[in-house]
Amino acid sequence: MKAFVMRRIGEVGFMEKDKPACGPNDAVVRATRGLVCTSDVHTVAGAIGERTNLTLGHEAVGIVAEVGSEVKLFKPGDRVCVGAITPIWGSDAAQRGFPSQSGQALGGWMYANVKDGTFAEYFHVNEADANMALIPDGISDDAAVYCTDMMSTGFAGAENANIPLGGTVAVFAQGPVGLMATAGARMLGAGLIIAVEADPKRQELSRYYGADVIVDFTKEDPVKKIMELTDGQGVDSAIEALGADITFQQAVKVTKPGGTVSNIGYHGSGEFVHIPRLEWGVGMANITIVTDLCPGGRVRMERMLRLLQNKRIDPTRLTTHVFPFDEVDKAFELMKTKADNIIKPLIVFS
Repeated sequence: MKAFVMRRIGEVGFMEKDKPACGPNDAVVRATRGLVCTSDVHTVAGAIGERTNLTLGHEAVGIVAEVGSEVKLFKPGDRVCVGAITPIWGSDAAQRGFPSQSGQALGGWMYANVKDGTFAEYFHVNEADANMALIPDGISDDAAVYCTDMMSTGFAGAENANIPLGGTVAVFAQGPVGLMATAGARMLGAGLIIAVEADPKRQELSRYYGADVIVDFTKEDPVKKIMELTDGQGVDSAIEALGADITFQQAVKVTKPGGTVSNIGYHGSGEFVHIPRLEWGVGMANITIVTDLCPGGRVRMERMLRLLQNKRIDPTRLTTHVFPFDEVDKAFELMKTKADNIIKPLIVFS
């Protein structure tokens, strides 16, 4: 089969690989739709170290091609959604309530990390009954593929932010994950949602998904403006959705004592992320900093799909470009450069 791989740090390309083998608890899925993620770009840049001929991609839906002898909930021909994170559900971390960290830090993140990812004609799913969900009739593959990461991660950012009903929240960056965090904050009942973003297209989408106020960081100091908007109190919750030291610091600075900073950004460079000492109350401001890796698993995917089924959200507005699978390299390059006003490129396999 054809696969799009990270040949080594800084280099990608296509190659032929064997179709994945299917273990007794596993499944093999024929990909139909996929999405390119900025984390793929970070990986190729060396954020998690050297990888050789590793298939990229972790956001995909498709048709079940094969299931193992112990799989009970799925059969060949089923249309399925597979989380970007596919935990080992019997691991110590999973049993302690942190399945995304199975075995080690980030251990539930297998695709394009410790095993071949989803940018191939077929991809492997470990513990299929626990890591796949049936896509209900009436939901397109184009929409369902957003459940795998962007919706799950963005909503987790809002869920972890402990937003009080009617409370105030600032979301730093309105890329795909940040936009879904904004949408999640609205669903959870935030009374004031402040989005920090400079790009006009992303600002427009931010308003569509629920932002009440947009702060353009190229025109004004976001910390000063957010403090003005909250009468000097700061926000109840801040969501960092970029993965940059500066935005993390700003998130801490605008969070009121007793508030929460929810980090869902991928900090792909630099040795340290800094916490501003004074705004942190010299370590005693009761500010909670929560981190998370995209929640995976069948139940999580079923919940995301239910939001689509009942028309709570339309994530397809994030799709700005569409490419056939044999042009995924072009989509990857656009995500790397952020050229042509790209937000999210959809990959069509069949």
